[in-house]
Order: sequence, then C-alpha cells, then structure tokens
Amino acid sequence: MNTTKLSRRKFIGLSAVTVGAGVLSACAANPAAPPAAAPAAQAPAAAPEATDASAAGTAANAVKLWQVPLEQPVDIENYDAFFALFDKADSSVKLEKEFIGYGDMLDKLRVAVRGGGGPNVATLPILWGVEFAANGFLRPLKPEELGYSKDTFWPLALNSCKWEGETYGVPTNNECMALIINKDLFEKVGADPEKGPQTWEELAEISNKMKTDLDIAGFGMVARLNHGNTPFRFMPLVWAYGGGALDELEESPTMSEVRINSPQTREALALYKKMYVDDKSVPQGALDNTQTENRELFINEKIAMMISHPSEVATIRDKNPAVADKMNYVLLPSGPVRRAAVYGGSNIHVFKNTPEEAMPAVLDYVKLRTNPEWTNRLNWNSSNPGNREGFKHPLFEERLKQIPFLNVTTEMLNYGVPFPVIPEATEIMNLIVPTMIHNTLTGTMTVEQASDDAAKKISDILAKRPK
Repeated sequence: MNTTKLSRRKFIGLSAVTVGAGVLSACAANPAAPPAAAPAAQAPAAAPEATDASAAGTAANAVKLWQVPLEQPVDIENYDAFFALFDKADSSVKLEKEFIGYGDMLDKLRVAVRGGGGPNVATLPILWGVEFAANGFLRPLKPEELGYSKDTFWPLALNSCKWEGETYGVPTNNECMALIINKDLFEKVGADPEKGPQTWEELAEISNKMKTDLDIAGFGMVARLNHGNTPFRFMPLVWAYGGGALDELEESPTMSEVRINSPQTREALALYKKMYVDDKSVPQGALDNTQTENRELFINEKIAMMISHPSEVATIRDKNPAVADKMNYVLLPSGPVRRAAVYGGSNIHVFKNTPEEAMPAVLDYVKLRTNPEWTNRLNWNSSNPGNREGFKHPLFEERLKQIPFLNVTTEMLNYGVPFPVIPEATEIMNLIVPTMIHNTLTGTMTVEQASDDAAKKISDILAKRPK
C-alpha cells in the first residue's frame, strides 16, 4: 500500500507545472508519454478554504482510495506525478492508495462495505456504482459540488452514476472498445486489412477462413464466468442484432422488460455457437479466457482479431514489436440493426464511511482527478476524457499524435450503448449472460433453452428488488 499526503488548503491550486522535474523526466522517455508540463491556466480553481476546526478535525484521518492496478508504465508515472502534487504541502489528511485486481475488486468491495470497512473513495468500472448506491453505501456526489455542471460530462456516462433521481459520482474516463486485427494474417486469407470485417457475419467468415487456411483461431472470443471482459465483448453483438438483456436499447427504457430470450438475442447467441462449436474458429479455451489470454494469443499470432482498447498497442509493442507493426484498429462490425459497443469507462464515487470533516479534502481530490488536464494524463494510453473539456485541452491533441488508433476508439463513442443502470446489472452481465453462453457452447442447452434459462434468472432477481 502506498501512502501520500494531502493538504486541501494548497493542493487544489497546483498544476502539473509544479510537479518535480525528476518525476516527469521518466515520462518524457516513454514514446507515448505526455509532455512534462501543461498550461497553468488549466489548473482547477481554488476551492473555499477549510475552517480551522475542519482542518484540525481531519488530522487523524486517513482517506482510503481503491482502484484497479495500473498496467502501462506511463500510467504509473503519471499517477506518481499526480500524487507528487500533494507532497508539496503539509498534510491534514493522508491518502492511502490500494490497487486491487479487476477480477477481485467487486467481490472484495461488497464484503468490505457490508462489514463497515472498505474505501472512502473508489474509481470503479462504469457498471458497478449503481449497486452500491441502491444499497445505501454511497454519498450523493453531483458535478455542481465540484464546480462543474452536468454538461461537463457525457450524458450517458453521468447517467451511469444515478439511482432513483440522485447522482452518486462523476466520470473519470469513457471509451468504447474496437476491433484489433493482424493485417498480415488478413492478407494471407484475402481479407481487407484496412477495413476489417464490416459485419459480424463477415467476422465469422474471416475467422473460419483463418482456421481452415492457416490453422489458427480467427477471433479471440471471451466467455469466462464472473468476469467483466465477457459482456463487454458479447453484448455489442447482441445489440448489433437488435437484442438486449432488458429493453436498454429503447429511448426510454423501463429496465424491467426482459429481452435476453428475444429472437434477436438468440440470433446473436447462435453466431457465437457457430464460431465455437461448428467452425471451431475461436480459441477452444474461450470459456475460461479473459483478454489477458487473448493478448498473449495475439502476440504469438495464434488469433487474428480481438476486441480491446488502444492501450493494447503499447503492451504488445513491449512484448513483440514485430506484431505491433502488423496491427490495425477498426470499428466493431455492424449487425442487421446497428453498430454497437459497450459504453465503458470508470466513475469515481465517495462512500458513506467518509468522515464529514474529510469531505472538503475529498471533494478537492475528486475535482483535481477529473479536471481537463488530469482526465487526459491519468488515462494517457487507455481511454478518453470523462470531462468533455478534456477534448479541448492541448494534451488531447498531443495524445492523438502519439497514440495509434486513439481516433478510432473516440469515433466508437458514437455507437456506445450503456449497460442497464440497475443494481442487478453486474449479476446479469457477469454471471447470467456468461452462463447462458456456457450452456450454449458446451451443448448443455440449446440456444432457446439457454436464453430462456437466462430470462428466468433475470426475472427472478428483478422480482427480489424491494418495492
């Protein structure tokens, strides 16, 4: 665990100009690192001073921060630079940072908060926050408390922080994944390496051709149980066919109409079955694979296509530059109804266990964390700004120059569909949907039986919600 110090009287006025040169010199050495300094004018406005009583009251407090681990060296360096700002001032509140793996955090968080512990502030995947809001663990947190307006953030992203009319957080970053392909392998089977597959049917055809002509898996399917990688890669196919888990595609969804067993969803599920069972053109370990395993397969040219973020470029380049040079990043395929991707990203939330006297400092921390400069710096290789003003910041233009394919994931935002903003969303997406896929791909059930089973499970958990 790392501990840094925070003074709310001083740090909110600091900008990256004040960061030690030694910290950012390491960033400059990375070819995808941000410039060492940003315009001072982009620093957040000073917040009202705390009263002496408030400052004194926080002296014994530690504010616990949770988030998933950082993978890219530039992200780690930027976080070091971010927290170096706080070392410039005397501390009345200590920030304790804890990084917890993506696959472990949700369950650990559920246990911790129910026992009265856990973090005071957490940066969570976009799907998770509503569950904790609905169960009374989050403090309301509106953009206006940070000096922002609701228009500062993407409407779909801000909506993911809401429950029963109240807002419980703000977005830190937003993105929609796209399709990464190996251009060399595409050329070998006569597929267009610049456009990539234009439809999901074409993706399945190319995947099958990779298997028959090159004896490799074409598409990196992910179907692991209880893991967010699975719905992020399956639901775009479902939505492309016009299906859904609920009625989340509607302009005014009720989030109570179950559509997981609709003809459209079944058609999408049948395409997964074709690729896995009939064609065997996807990894046969797909039922246990996450994107981590797919990345290794891609690096070793054992798959030709995978759905992921532009940040994969830097990771793959570190491990196999030759394969990185063959990469292209294209829009996800269209279906009969639309092109779609999961509207993803992260939100920052404040938990009710945060002492009242620490709240001024916490609000200052959240504001700096989400301002136009740091919403770029802290998502350098991995995502787009949650703060829409971040797209106007000079750092975003610099990122477009440095980061291959960032423009593609930005374009994919136009096709983003959010998961249902209900407290049952994680159970539906991480457990029920993958179980439906498993039942189908293992032959335990037919497509119809598996989707009907999923529909019953969804109806049952929705019925348990307190009226």
